Amino acid sequence: MKVAVAASELAAIEGLSAPEVLEWALTAFSPRIALASSFGAEDVVLIDMLTRIDRNARIFALDTGRLPAETYAAIEAIRDRYGVPVEVLVPRHDAVEVLVRERGVNLFYRSVDDRKACCGVRKVEPLGRALAGLDAWITGLRREQAVTRADVHKAEIDAEHGGLVKVSPLADWSWEQIWAYIHAHDVPYNALHDRGYPSIGCAPCTRPVAPGEDLRAGRWWWEQDPAAKECGLHPRGVKS
Repeated sequence: MKVAVAASELAAIEGLSAPEVLEWALTAFSPRIALASSFGAEDVVLIDMLTRIDRNARIFALDTGRLPAETYAAIEAIRDRYGVPVEVLVPRHDAVEVLVRERGVNLFYRSVDDRKACCGVRKVEPLGRALAGLDAWITGLRREQAVTRADVHKAEIDAEHGGLVKVSPLADWSWEQIWAYIHAHDVPYNALHDRGYPSIGCAPCTRPVAPGEDLRAGRWWWEQDPAAKECGLHPRGVKS
């Protein structure tokens, strides 16, 4: 049974600070709540905040099988620093085998549909398993990240995932605020950020961005439509 949350309560969350949003979410939904982490800058900030509130809070990550080595190193650095378990979910091996056999190893370069098929197998399906049994999940989404995320709320009903409450405590934070927090609290972070990667996904699908480019310009850089640059984990306005 999912916890019922009134629209007025969700609206009131917009006025809270990021730590206050986390406090509210953990109080309202524990133990049926988890942080989804890709171990980018936003997510390590949330892990630092989360562990200050509840070191037993659940953290999970999706290992697509195509992640950069630096992302695995960041996961281990976080585990060592905070002493928290990280639940790692992987794609179903049989589904990956069929996908690669029928469409190729690097199918994502061929078309948007092929790229979304790869994301569906490697990300979306494992996320569905991770969210099963939860009442709420926490994300590092920020409005500044992309046009597809401009209307993200700090707390909202996630109709795409069965009506869970989706909590994004950093929705109104800037990129500068993220890094100010990381440096102030000496938070471990992915080394690719120092090499021009503001957004980090799978290795074949991510490149550094040039000065002045959009923060997510390095994700699926061969695609021309910014409004389609979502993998299906956070569909808003586009169906991925």
